[in-house]
Amino acid sequence: MRNTKLELWGGIECTINRVNDNYFDQLEYAGHFKREDDIDKIATLGIKALRYPVLWEKHQPKADSKISWDFAEKNLNKLFSHGIEPIIGLVHHGSGPSFVNFFDGSFEKGLADYANQVAQKFPRAEYYTPVNEPLTTARFCGLYGVWYPHEKNNHAFAKILVSECKAVVMAMQAIRSINPNAKLIQTEDLSKTHSTYLLRYQRDFENKRRWLPFDLIAGKVTPEHSMWDYLVNLAKVDESDLHWLIENGDSPDILGFNYYVTSERYIDEQIENYPAHTHGKNQKHVYADVEAIRVGVDAYEGPYALLKEAGERFQLPMAVTEVHLHCHREEQLRWFKEMWQTVHQLKDEGVDIRAITAWALLGSFGWNRLLTIPCGEYEPGVFDIRSGELRPMALAHALQKLSREEHFHHPLLKTDGWWKRNARVIYHHDKLQNNHQLNGHDNCQPILILGKTGTLGNAFAKICEHRNIHYKLLGRNDVDVCKPEMIEKIIIEYNPWAVINATGYVRVDDAENDCANCFSSNSRGPAHLADYCNEYNVQLLTFSSDLVFDGKKKMPYYESDKINPLNMYGRSKAIAEQSVLYNYPLALVVRTSAFFGPWAQYNFITAVIKALKQHQIFAAANDVVVSPTYVPDLVNATLDLLIDKEHGIWHIANNGETTWSDLAIIAAEKFGLDKNLIEAKPMREMPFIAKRPHYSVLKTEKGIILPSLNDALERYYYETVNTIMPKELVEV
Repeated sequence: MRNTKLELWGGIECTINRVNDNYFDQLEYAGHFKREDDIDKIATLGIKALRYPVLWEKHQPKADSKISWDFAEKNLNKLFSHGIEPIIGLVHHGSGPSFVNFFDGSFEKGLADYANQVAQKFPRAEYYTPVNEPLTTARFCGLYGVWYPHEKNNHAFAKILVSECKAVVMAMQAIRSINPNAKLIQTEDLSKTHSTYLLRYQRDFENKRRWLPFDLIAGKVTPEHSMWDYLVNLAKVDESDLHWLIENGDSPDILGFNYYVTSERYIDEQIENYPAHTHGKNQKHVYADVEAIRVGVDAYEGPYALLKEAGERFQLPMAVTEVHLHCHREEQLRWFKEMWQTVHQLKDEGVDIRAITAWALLGSFGWNRLLTIPCGEYEPGVFDIRSGELRPMALAHALQKLSREEHFHHPLLKTDGWWKRNARVIYHHDKLQNNHQLNGHDNCQPILILGKTGTLGNAFAKICEHRNIHYKLLGRNDVDVCKPEMIEKIIIEYNPWAVINATGYVRVDDAENDCANCFSSNSRGPAHLADYCNEYNVQLLTFSSDLVFDGKKKMPYYESDKINPLNMYGRSKAIAEQSVLYNYPLALVVRTSAFFGPWAQYNFITAVIKALKQHQIFAAANDVVVSPTYVPDLVNATLDLLIDKEHGIWHIANNGETTWSDLAIIAAEKFGLDKNLIEAKPMREMPFIAKRPHYSVLKTEKGIILPSLNDALERYYYETVNTIMPKELVEV
């Protein structure tokens, strides 16, 4: 990433939206109001400004409620003390408190009154966004019926949009009556619609509509404006509201554009080519509306073209006020890098762009369901908050470098993100215009994956290929981890940025009578790897087991719990943990348990299926409780941690617990096999040589939470039946 004087800003996803009579507060879900050090942690990024909420619905839920400013005041003062300029948001995808609405003028007047109180309380604050993304909010509230007031017509949409824009102008008037130097940063999604030839009229309409909030706020929607007819004649907006805006409007000081990889849309009347949930209609045609990036036709322009278009149209200062991608770590890095370079290029060409904003610093909840349910699925942002603290991820380290105008380098930035690869295309593969494949690998440092013949090693290779992470998969002939000279040789030869040790002695019962080989592979080998990775400054990931515990706790084990292995295998892993972290404190050691996956025939579930398919009795312990781990989830999570440069001991297992016999029964039911062939026995009756803990469920205190076991089993079933499992295992 290039050095630049472009300012780096940050923002926290802070939506308070209303669904029926329920208000959903993102920062409540994020725990922001209970932590004292969020601003201090955010300040370590080196940002110059922070989009920070002092939201109306939060502070004044009832008309007569007394406002407590304590929390906002404390954090705004912290921002000032860190030299960070707050950009105060007053309404973020909301419709205001329950005592106002969009249709009678109370929203505008109420927000202006509230803005006046905010300005009086915080006279030092200079930058404001009274209403975030008014067009987007009006669409969700008035056209799609997703958020309150759940309308689905042109009148409601246009009335809500005009109400929001009047509220922005009135709020800024109220603020400037207190602070004449206050400045408006007006945000909106930087979208664009593409279409088939037939639907060009709808495309053109939507591409004109996207500029409406800026033109309304600036007082430029006059009878000569291209959208006047729509607003007055079709949507039946009161002309007096438009004339008020013409008389009182004022151009924003900075236009804030929020651009996402899916911001551009493609509409197509050939609905048979698209799933039903993408179908919509206007008064003329039924059509599908999908992300342009997902279509093989040439229907995606990208951020450079759209920002340049906006700059030429408005001739005003701009900022990119949201940059975020919900994906794996390397894709977050690649996306921010692309946006950073794009904005820098435009700035070099004379476009007045002031800043780029890392969005959703604390992550967000429920956007996969459009914020229609409480809490919802969590998307990590720049920090991961699931441990209860702010854990900086890979992007945080990149931002710290960029804020200091230092070069940020990572080998993963030399390869393309998914939006530039063929994997992006879901629709119209036959019309694919560009043919990007895995690229840049010749000059890219690899990950070395050790364990070519094992389940885990091959899973890492498969997922690295899917994520466009350059790797080398090596077997014992390439490197024997028990031979230090071979380790040093391959590190020098391949110059990796990381080594993943997926080797090891895995036969728990055999280890009791084969101690030397078990300890050589599981203990000494990883210790040698740690030694050389430390010497050559190479990241190391290695694996341990739930069998380091004795099971006496009878409740989930966390990373800080005392270990006490019962068998030779567990002892070998316990010694490995200690020696690896002694030799290389920055190594990452992942404890996992009972993993299963779709790409190997040698795991517990495939053994169950194979036996039952042949109508054989299958015995399984009914008093041994474990936390099975789905290999794709394990691999993706550990790769993310590796890219985050995490270290120490981490527990990674799917969320849930089961006995081995219950797991066998679930597998039988999933695959339609005879579960009566499963013989549940106590462990003492199983043909085990090595002692095992009766309870070894893994939980984490560090915040990495995998999907539930049930969810993992559903995906395992889908993958094996539809794509992967050998034919003889699925023919029932």
